[in-house]
Amino acid sequence: MPSFDVVSEVDHGEIDNALTQARKEIATRFDFRDAKAEIVLEKETITLTAIDAYKLEALRDVVLGKFARRNISLKNIERKEPEVSSIGHARQIINIKQGLDHEVAKKVSAAIKETKLKVTGAIQDKQVRVTGKNRDDLQAVIAALKAKEFDVAIDFTNFRA
Repeated sequence: MPSFDVVSEVDHGEIDNALTQARKEIATRFDFRDAKAEIVLEKETITLTAIDAYKLEALRDVVLGKFARRNISLKNIERKEPEVSSIGHARQIINIKQGLDHEVAKKVSAAIKETKLKVTGAIQDKQVRVTGKNRDDLQAVIAALKAKEFDVAIDFTNFRA
């Protein structure tokens, strides 16, 4: 029986490349000369630090611009509020969302049911598996989901005939 998975994943290679490009740009820009700007990646968390809130804002803009150029969806990026210490140093944490959380998976399942095609959507861990007898129905579901707007960027994997 044909099936495919609806997932929300971010390519870690692209994130590494974007952060490397951002570090290179920061190293060459004059306005970051004594800013003590730093970008640290730890699994699903990126920590940005700078000497003050203005430099942190510029650093965040550089990083998000590099993400956009590398086709990393900003829907999968969750920015926390910047923290400024009493001496002025600023830090911000950016989380990378991987997988569909339960609420988004419910919305995807509801959107699949709205198509009224002969397919079933089952929530499995952090993805939704869609199965049906007809490949054309599955392709119609993909088109319908692409037309909808969700809280995270969705992708389609494991299309099996």
